[in-house]
Amino acid sequence: MRHAIADTDVLLVVDVQNDFCPGGRLAVPRGDEVVGLVNRLGSLFQNVVLTQDWHPPGHRSFASTHPGKQPYETVAFPYGPQVLWPDHCVQGSPGAQFHPGLDIPHAELVLRKGYRRDIDSYSTFYENDHTTPTGLAGYLRERGLTRVVLAGLAFDFCVRYSAEDAHRCGFGVTVVEDACRGIDVAGSMDAARQALARLSIPCLAAEAVG
Repeated sequence: MRHAIADTDVLLVVDVQNDFCPGGRLAVPRGDEVVGLVNRLGSLFQNVVLTQDWHPPGHRSFASTHPGKQPYETVAFPYGPQVLWPDHCVQGSPGAQFHPGLDIPHAELVLRKGYRRDIDSYSTFYENDHTTPTGLAGYLRERGLTRVVLAGLAFDFCVRYSAEDAHRCGFGVTVVEDACRGIDVAGSMDAARQALARLSIPCLAAEAVG
């Protein structure tokens, strides 16, 4: 399948930040490899949105706020299971900044998420309670944008849940899988692929876009 780019398409670049790249506090294996492909994709799209994980210090999703717990353990939060993470993407920190190689100067919006202390935010459309919106859906609708093409980090968390919620909000959705990398916590990569397949969300190679 080839994806021709329309004026009503938007490239959603998810969390290409220093802490998610090698050397960062929550490094996605080979996460920096997406930067070149994401830049190439960005040059093809008229409409681009960048997202940025943006946690306050002491965020409840950090393992450090739960005595006796370790990163990557899962605990029960009021809204359901929550993976505990190393401290990462703390507001204003170098790790929260975009990867220095990311170069999409015409991106129209930087959407920050995860800034509510008591709730994590994987999806770029909803917080992890699946009810608190980020405002992205309304922005895209007001712009007349109808299809979301996703790339970035990490495939099995923020990309996956953003894709699912874009579909839930009524947008067309495509994931550029080779412009993503995953963490793979307890089989989360396979789970992500299965979830996207159930919704008939295509996962394409970057060379098939454009």
